[in-house]
Amino acid sequence: MAQSVGIKDVARAAGVSVGTVSNVINRPDAVATETRARVQSAIDRLGYVRSESARQLRAGRSRIMGLLVLDMGNPFFVDVARGAERTARDAGLGVMVCNSAESASEEADYLSLFAEQRVRGVLLTPADATGRNIETFRRHNIPFVLVDRVAEGTTECSVSVDDVAGGALAVRHLVDAGHRSIAYVSGPPGLNQVRDRRTGALHALKEAGLGPDALRELPTERLDVAAGRDAGARLLGLADRPTAVFCANDLLALGVLQAMYAAGVGVPDDLAIVGYDDIEFAAAAAVPLTSVRQPAVTMGTLAAEMLLEETEEDGTKRHEHRRVVLQPELVVRRSSLSAR
Repeated sequence: MAQSVGIKDVARAAGVSVGTVSNVINRPDAVATETRARVQSAIDRLGYVRSESARQLRAGRSRIMGLLVLDMGNPFFVDVARGAERTARDAGLGVMVCNSAESASEEADYLSLFAEQRVRGVLLTPADATGRNIETFRRHNIPFVLVDRVAEGTTECSVSVDDVAGGALAVRHLVDAGHRSIAYVSGPPGLNQVRDRRTGALHALKEAGLGPDALRELPTERLDVAAGRDAGARLLGLADRPTAVFCANDLLALGVLQAMYAAGVGVPDDLAIVGYDDIEFAAAAAVPLTSVRQPAVTMGTLAAEMLLEETEEDGTKRHEHRRVVLQPELVVRRSSLSAR
């Protein structure tokens, strides 16, 4: 594994003293313009990140684990954080929780913050579909575990749920109830989870002898209730409105439910709805929501355990990267129980 870049490496590359590099970082006005530019060029080229916690780390290792999720407004990620925090606390560590808000640029900023603070390791649900942020973060030699995403093409650990199976569970349930025209409120298409759930939905349709045109996709920019309400309004405007809708998460499903209620459309008699995640609010909705349950707390727990194993201080255990894929479960409630 590559060594982390230090201030001595920058000084060597720039041909200056360590003190000069320190001045460029802390008191740039005290350094001549030409020298400052040479040092800054070396910093950028080597990917050096100043460690704000270096003084504490000289006395021992960081006691902080980073957790970066897509949306802390989504109860699913709150449950992931609960599992991770409980495991970290039992190991004597704290957790720094950050929210990328599904933004690749905000994700990059927080990963840079984690590197600057030299955290023990990071639990990450990626927002950047290109993978560039992860590639940049690897240079800092900080272990990380992917959460709610399979580590495809990488060597890192990951904990995820089989979203293809989950999408198939949802749509198979609707097909078995007699629905032949189904909408998919899908969320941002760049997210692997959204694509995988769509793939599973298409598999279920194929099993039933139905073509892909039986699934009408309504993409949204976000995975929240407001986006669900907007998708619900678009759904109401369709001339040949589907009789059922599968939503990529429960917040979208709750938004669709609100839009139907406001328009006087009966759920489930006029429109059946299935969500995904089985957050606490799903069962408490005005019409209890059928949902594909993900074991969110378990995901956070397992991811934190993997990270702790990889960063074991005594080195007695040989860590092997692995992928854990958990199975989803369909929880049927009234929102999908209309008779066709």
